[in-house]
Amino acid sequence: MDLRTVLDAIFYLLRTGCQWRNLPAEWPHWQAVYYYFDQWKQTGVYQKMNDELNKLDRMNEAREALPSALCVDSQSRSADAVKLSPMIFEDRGLDPNKKVNGRKRQWLVDMGGRLWRTAVHAANGADGPSATVLLENLADIDVGPPMRSFSVFFGDMAYNGVFADAVSAGGYQYEKAAKPESKQGFVPVKGRWVVEPVRRCGSIAWTNFFRRIVKDYEHTVSSSEAFLYLANSLIMLQRIDKQWST
Repeated sequence: MDLRTVLDAIFYLLRTGCQWRNLPAEWPHWQAVYYYFDQWKQTGVYQKMNDELNKLDRMNEAREALPSALCVDSQSRSADAVKLSPMIFEDRGLDPNKKVNGRKRQWLVDMGGRLWRTAVHAANGADGPSATVLLENLADIDVGPPMRSFSVFFGDMAYNGVFADAVSAGGYQYEKAAKPESKQGFVPVKGRWVVEPVRRCGSIAWTNFFRRIVKDYEHTVSSSEAFLYLANSLIMLQRIDKQWST
């Protein structure tokens, strides 16, 4: 079986949001496609592919392969909620502040809005403690010399406690990035505007272009995370192809 065709079928499902069983006949049988999707998910292929495409896109912009600064934020707002399919009960919770009954997505992006790490969990989980797994997963990135690694993390007040302590314990610097209390509405904040959902080209806003992840249809959070990595990878592929063609 042509694995490129299998990957294209997964990208088709990501874009259109169709069910596995409803994959059109021109693609391989849905069970075969799902088998490879699951195998690649379990072996971390999507995360590794995402890392390499992020590096390539950065280098095409004459940047270091790895960013020095990263921004953390969560997605579960009432206006941009990660709603969960009503038939799914795994990892579901109610966020009492934002009135969201579903899941949260933690995003760790660079200043170009590229997704480096994500974590999906029940919406009743606090942002700070839930985001510490993002730091643990950063260790999986292949940092070969003479690449420069991460040094500073930006986040809002929700990450000032447990997450900020974990950043410091890892030898990094944490900077609180929040708009002034006197300001109303959307205000571009240093280090955070790249991920905000209200900005058309912000990382969270990109999910609106992929019907599979506009709403969370996945029974497992690992599948939810896999589709987020695939969405960012597809964006990177399109940007790289455009750069090379010009």
